[in-house]
Amino acid sequence: MFERFRGQLISLIRSVSDKELTEEQIEKEIHELGFILVQNDVALETAEHISERVKDEVIGTSVRRLGKAGPLLKETLKRVVYGIFEDTSRVDLIQSLDKAKDREEPFKILFIGNNGTGKTTTIAKMSKLVREKGHSIVLACSDTYRAGAIEQLEIHAERLGIRIIKHRYGADPAAVAYDAVEHARARGIDVVMIDTAGRQHTDYNLMKELNKIKRIIEPNLVILIVDSLTGNDALAQARDYLRFTDFQGVVLTKMDADAKGGAAISIVHQTKRPILFIGTGQGYDDLQAFDRAEFIETLIGS
Repeated sequence: MFERFRGQLISLIRSVSDKELTEEQIEKEIHELGFILVQNDVALETAEHISERVKDEVIGTSVRRLGKAGPLLKETLKRVVYGIFEDTSRVDLIQSLDKAKDREEPFKILFIGNNGTGKTTTIAKMSKLVREKGHSIVLACSDTYRAGAIEQLEIHAERLGIRIIKHRYGADPAAVAYDAVEHARARGIDVVMIDTAGRQHTDYNLMKELNKIKRIIEPNLVILIVDSLTGNDALAQARDYLRFTDFQGVVLTKMDADAKGGAAISIVHQTKRPILFIGTGQGYDDLQAFDRAEFIETLIGS
């Protein structure tokens, strides 16, 4: 995972490993760092932020006193990127579910995102994860527009042995979500996971409908699903959704494919929302909690 990104960073670090750089040479190497970041789906604004922070710290440190430039550049880069991830709220899903269980009120999770991001599959994966942690679940198919959406969620629910609440196509998505929440309340079910129609931020009516669902069910957690393979488009989607409706966390799908890794850094930097999980395959177990330290070590090396 992230072989190209990691390889380019390691190559840059090695190229200066045995050097004691002047300020002019540092400027040149930092420019190359920025180029590598942008090549690997780090948005320009974020790449510039990282480059400037790294440059300021490296120039502010006596390379001659602390040793060669390579290790200094590497450790500074890791520290700056880690700082981006630290500058967000932490969301521990399972811990939140455990606390909600004591209140005897269903924990409502609303999933949003564009078509094709893997939203419904991610819901199925998360359902399995949550159930294995001891929580009962009901699914709500509030995507009443896309052909096959109800059947797709039904197949996952049947395979996993989870109840699904659905209406006919064209029905009010908010009514489906409401019925699922009432079903959970009546039967003491712990978690309601609500699938919604994929939408573009330019579709005013669908965005308005999304806010109607939120107003009616008052979700405890809104999760945005984005496709990591779309690079800077993933960031654009996150920013666009944030303009219309708030969300508390992000799931990056298809990270097992040829994802470059930069989208995760850009999304966190520019939305201040944490990455909660990453999708790493098609199986129900292919969902991993996002570990910022592990991610940075994978990118930059230990």
